[in-house]
Amino acid sequence: MINYSAPDLTVHPPRSLRVRLGGYAHLSRLLDKARAVIAGKGASYHYNCPLDELFFEFTGIGQEEMLAEIKTGKTDVQILGWVNARSKRQRHEVTAWSTWVEQHGPGGAEGHEWAASVIKDNKSERNDIRSFADILDFDDYISYGGRP
Repeated sequence: MINYSAPDLTVHPPRSLRVRLGGYAHLSRLLDKARAVIAGKGASYHYNCPLDELFFEFTGIGQEEMLAEIKTGKTDVQILGWVNARSKRQRHEVTAWSTWVEQHGPGGAEGHEWAASVIKDNKSERNDIRSFADILDFDDYISYGGRP
């Protein structure tokens, strides 16, 4: 059973970017990564990656402030309440942003080359991977024993 209050990312991946918490895409994944890094079980996952930065920019919350709050041991629901109290984003803004994040993909040639390398390195013939959410889900699946 996965313990989301202290995830071990050496054993299983963080939750998908698509798993929404309070309407926020990526927040669950961000929490999993932060908690695992705090516990020394982050594997190759990084807190404050570019997708985390998108969340911080949208909410106006600093990554250090967020990490300090996560370190207090709050649950997902408690962290969500804390985020909502600081963010001041309206529900419709959260919904629109989350939809965008789920569909956001590599814009330039460098990003496309990286995405293609993830697919190629995993010896996959898939041609349906378009967004960062698709790439992360695919890479998490393969990294933990799935087959391309």
